[in-house]
Amino acid sequence: MDELKKRILEDGIIIDNRILKIDNFLNQQIDTTLINHVGQEFARRFQGTHIDRIVTIESSGIAVAYAVSLAMNNLPIVFARKKKSLLTKGEQYTANIYSYTKQEEYTASISKSYLHAGETILIIDDFLASGAAAIGLTNLAKKAGCKVAGIGIVVEKTFQCGRHKLEEAGFRVESLARISRFENNKPIFAD
Repeated sequence: MDELKKRILEDGIIIDNRILKIDNFLNQQIDTTLINHVGQEFARRFQGTHIDRIVTIESSGIAVAYAVSLAMNNLPIVFARKKKSLLTKGEQYTANIYSYTKQEEYTASISKSYLHAGETILIIDDFLASGAAAIGLTNLAKKAGCKVAGIGIVVEKTFQCGRHKLEEAGFRVESLARISRFENNKPIFAD
């Protein structure tokens, strides 16, 4: 997606030739026009695919999932929580996920009342690197008896193993911006 790549080149910050920071338009501050276009692009790519529900993980995936939902006729969205709170009541589907950027493991959870056996879901996330978050979400879906129609990723680091793991497990992966490497603290796109 050229608009997204252009924005990454203009506003993305590369840290130590390994981490891409795009919090000025996706991860903290949100460029709603760009994110709406991202949602429309995912809707185009998954057009004709039966999907009952969109699943993401807090917090960066929520805005993108919302844009995808709007572009796909207001599909319901469920997001996995990263931390337990006083509001986390009832039975939960859980998966342990290691965060590359935070260098820690957390337990993602979704209430059993929000995922229903037999549904087909679309997983949406902001980044794909090691694949840990996406794999965690596919595990939650499996525990719930849901089928995964595909995984939509805003930015993929192709030099890490995430896509390979997901495709090896049989999942369809669609990424809008694929980065093959960082060179002199600049992204080099795979496409």
